[in-house]
Amino acid sequence: MEKYYITTPIYYANSKPHIGHAYTTIVADILARYYRLKLGQENVWFLTGTDEHGSKIAQVAEKEGKDPQTFVDDVSALFQLSWKNLNISNNDYIRTTEKRHEDVVTEILTKLKSAKTPLGNDFIYSGDYEGLYCVGCESYKKPEDLVDDKCPDHNKEPELLKESNWYIRLSDYAEILKNKIQNDEIKVLPADRKTEVLSFIEQGLEDVAISRQQVKWGIPVPFDKDQTIYVWVDALLNYISALGYPNDEKFKKFWPANTQLLAKDILKFHAIIWPAMLIAAGIEAPKELFIHGYFTIDGKKMSKTIGNVIDPNDLVSEFGVDAARYLIVSQFPFGQDGDVKADEFKVKYNSDLANGIGNLVSRVITMAEKYCDNKIPALKYTGTFNLTALWKRVEQNYVDYKIFENLREIQELISWADNHIAETTPWAKAKEGKAAEVNQILYNLIEVLKQLAGLLLPILPQTGAEILKRINFASTDIESIKTLNNLDSKKTLDKGEPLFLRK
Repeated sequence: MEKYYITTPIYYANSKPHIGHAYTTIVADILARYYRLKLGQENVWFLTGTDEHGSKIAQVAEKEGKDPQTFVDDVSALFQLSWKNLNISNNDYIRTTEKRHEDVVTEILTKLKSAKTPLGNDFIYSGDYEGLYCVGCESYKKPEDLVDDKCPDHNKEPELLKESNWYIRLSDYAEILKNKIQNDEIKVLPADRKTEVLSFIEQGLEDVAISRQQVKWGIPVPFDKDQTIYVWVDALLNYISALGYPNDEKFKKFWPANTQLLAKDILKFHAIIWPAMLIAAGIEAPKELFIHGYFTIDGKKMSKTIGNVIDPNDLVSEFGVDAARYLIVSQFPFGQDGDVKADEFKVKYNSDLANGIGNLVSRVITMAEKYCDNKIPALKYTGTFNLTALWKRVEQNYVDYKIFENLREIQELISWADNHIAETTPWAKAKEGKAAEVNQILYNLIEVLKQLAGLLLPILPQTGAEILKRINFASTDIESIKTLNNLDSKKTLDKGEPLFLRK
């Protein structure tokens, strides 16, 4: 792999960001930071942004007494502030109301209007449609999609809409999409999501309306100014408009996307409509789509009515940036449905961060101050924990999107170090005058701190960098950090303030 391009879904700008948006964005940030350490800053591009068109936004803006543009300006600013507060390292932030995006959408739609399907039909055609439309989802629903005649996601009855629209002939792409997904040319992960997409294709693909007559807040259809482009078609194109499709060097370097992260409610848009549009336009499809699950808060669905919507900025205020990142991504394995136990945030903070990472760093450097004249002994690592094997597991986990499992690897390393201190009792050996043994124990532990810092750099970037600073290790090059026995015995250590104050 020579380059890495990762995207979050662009978040719908109908309300301020919550912990669900933060979860996906922090995972994307962790992956982007990891690949920067491996491939270099210039070879990684990380995109996030906001999806700002559609009837739902127009309705919410009207309720708030704002015009739609002012409303999305305000919401977009809240997203950007949240990502700044969480130390998200995105290279770009795309807004679908930006001219650079609208220009690309217009260009692609014009191109698709003259495109032919694999069966020789026009890719875009005009047709009439009557169906049940959910404003919340910004999509049509079949009766079998409803529960008690209501959209299960929004608990509202969809409206019956009848209008003449422009369609894309998705039905002609069933075979080509099935082959690409089966053969992992477009990799859909986890495996159960791949099965779900293939099953959906097997049931037969229906053509999809890509324009709206009644929605005014959107990008006009370039060949029919009486209609606007369906918000989902507009939104999906952000992943290439942000790269400056078609001529910008960024597009030539970074497309196709290596990883596109999304939640399962938008799987069909990304795994079927998106690649079909790209294929029709003669553009390569993304390499991998990774779909994560839904989560509840303390066993209940996140809801403004219940009042259990968690603002990530509140977590940053209470626990600090790195701790907030940790608490959000350490709840359950990425990719699965799970429950966020908000009541246990403080417990987890104290056990994993204050008593875990923070306490270990403080203990090791305190003992080095006391028994080694605050210097790193000129020795080699003899610890029983296999650090080389640890990195192999960690790197494979990143390939497999196993962020949660890497947090476990970090906790196991900390646990080993704590046990090593308890078993070797350096303070007792120092009293017995066994200076050589004490030096070896502390060298092993300082080497572990260096490795721990490297493991933390993508996840808790400030903490990882601070540990390296305290052991006076100048390089943030991951290969240098992974290399054993390159600590400088001429350097002094700096205990500093506690990394995580107990709550």
